Amino acid sequence: MTDGVRRYLQYLVVERGLADNTVQSYQRDLRRYAEFLGTRGKQELTDVTVPDVAEFRAALRAGDDEHPPLAVSSVGRAVVAVRGLHAFALREGLAVQDPARDVAPPAPARRLPKAISIDAVERILDAAGSTADSDPKILRDRALLEFLYGTGARISEAAGLDVDELRHLAKDPAVLLTGKGGKQRYVPVGSYAVKALDAYLVRGRPALAARAGRKAAPAVFLNARGGRLTRQGAWGILREAAIRCGQPGVSPHTLRHSFATHLLDGGADIRVVQELLGHASVTTTQVYTLVTVDKLREVYAAAHPRAFG
Repeated sequence: MTDGVRRYLQYLVVERGLADNTVQSYQRDLRRYAEFLGTRGKQELTDVTVPDVAEFRAALRAGDDEHPPLAVSSVGRAVVAVRGLHAFALREGLAVQDPARDVAPPAPARRLPKAISIDAVERILDAAGSTADSDPKILRDRALLEFLYGTGARISEAAGLDVDELRHLAKDPAVLLTGKGGKQRYVPVGSYAVKALDAYLVRGRPALAARAGRKAAPAVFLNARGGRLTRQGAWGILREAAIRCGQPGVSPHTLRHSFATHLLDGGADIRVVQELLGHASVTTTQVYTLVTVDKLREVYAAAHPRAFG
């Protein structure tokens, strides 16, 4: 079991090119899976049966003395990891059957993405600070939030950008983002984000980089010591700006959801939004249309003379 898991994780890194965070999550899920099988006397992949996999899925939802019950989304990720392991084992000749093939992840409840209004976004951006400020951290914070909302980028995509990837912005206001699974896409960068980035790169970033000297990271967004800003650090910047303007609970994904919703509200084609977000399937993007349908109903109810009898 241990050797099979190790080889599978190595395959995910080398062949599939999955992000470190995803691989680490799979590693935790599979470690718990191996522990569960161990309590049932199963030490080899060839010993595992369909009921073993199904009962592991049920155990994740139920929890136990050492583990709280997992949310449907977390159970789904764990089942995907287990299914991937057994499919890999069969393909590599480590097992003669795939006991996980018919054990599907639990269906998640359909939830609408959380989006905020354009006015709310602007209040958060203003709370981050002004592009006319002289404080390098304020210039960074405004540039980061303008970039996240202006491109719909994931927080990891923004944190992973290097300066060389933005040197062309003045002539070509677009950026190449590397998303999940190493998939790349070009996304336009709006004039507000370009202005904020220019102010930061000219007047803010050099001051932050100087604090690390030759050890300064090549990243666009730097922390106070001149190293690459982490995902957690970027999250904190947004959280503090949101709290300052009275909007607690806003996350980087809130800006991404708002980016998509506002585009659709403005008449953008859903397949264009799909490309901008980097979704592999338009089905993933279609959940945003539910938000706009609710808005249409609201406007209709308020404006049509015969909406109500």
